Amino acid sequence: MKILVIRFSSIGDIVLTTPVFRCLKQQLPDAEIHFVSKIQFKAVTEANPYIDYFHYYEGNLSLLIKRLKAESFDYIIDLHKNFRSYKIRQALRTKVLSFKKLSWQKWLLTRFHINFMPGRHISLRCLDALAPLGVYDDGKGLDYFIPPHAVLKAGDLPVSHSAGYIAIVIGASYYTKKLPVEKLQQLCSLLNYPIVLVGGKEDAAIGALVAGVDEIKIYNACGKFSLHESADIVRQAHLVISHDTGLLYIACAFQKKVLAVWGGTSPALDVAPFYGTANHGQIEKLAHNYVVPNLSCQPCSNFGTRTCPKKHFHCMEWQDVTKIATDALERVTKK
Repeated sequence: MKILVIRFSSIGDIVLTTPVFRCLKQQLPDAEIHFVSKIQFKAVTEANPYIDYFHYYEGNLSLLIKRLKAESFDYIIDLHKNFRSYKIRQALRTKVLSFKKLSWQKWLLTRFHINFMPGRHISLRCLDALAPLGVYDDGKGLDYFIPPHAVLKAGDLPVSHSAGYIAIVIGASYYTKKLPVEKLQQLCSLLNYPIVLVGGKEDAAIGALVAGVDEIKIYNACGKFSLHESADIVRQAHLVISHDTGLLYIACAFQKKVLAVWGGTSPALDVAPFYGTANHGQIEKLAHNYVVPNLSCQPCSNFGTRTCPKKHFHCMEWQDVTKIATDALERVTKK
């Protein structure tokens, strides 16, 4: 049996689909698993042992469809449900399974703050799509695989951080998902613990401003490491503080303790930190979500926006960084 799984983007969303690959491969061992994503997200799954073949969208959908047609798939599992995935489905003309995207429920929540979300995590909804194949949730949560060549080497991080550190993921895809630099500086000032700031090249300048608070205690790793290496920084951290971004879910894949800081988006969109149903009893020990209470405008978006629609940004400006720091220090001292 040949199965094509579609999820074009992004880092976090792809990581949230990883239980699908594992459950398919382990429960249907004779199945051949193919995956389609955008080429820029190749690293997210390139080392995943549960995927047999990769196909990448590089801007030419017709060429991609031509290649996929040659495979003669038995099933398409559409975990994106956008214009491109529909075009692939129409062209391949085979059996399709798809997850419940809940577009109108999310629209009601972000536009009118009427909550009809089912309270079922998006990773579990992706697994629900596999039921016609007899595939079920194994309870193990998310996966992320770091190739051996991308594991951090001795000396990649300062000696001052070799005994342990808190990783703070300062990046995110949109403005309304990120703490302002002043709040990040306050948070780091309150943390009497070595800190590694994690993010991409686009976060390096902000990272430098934050690290300026204490350049011995705070190491700015933003833009200095690949995605895999950044994932390894998260994997080795004693605790991870993160915005709603891909490395938050990568931290969950490594079963790390996380403090998730939410702005324009919300765990109410059924995208909270996820460790698998088998670990449900450990959630309170592993994760905590920080959402400013009683904001009538929160969440304002599924994915974040480039500016605050209300112009005040209370969802991040009013975050209690003293509470976040206190909780962080308590958690790093507990086993």
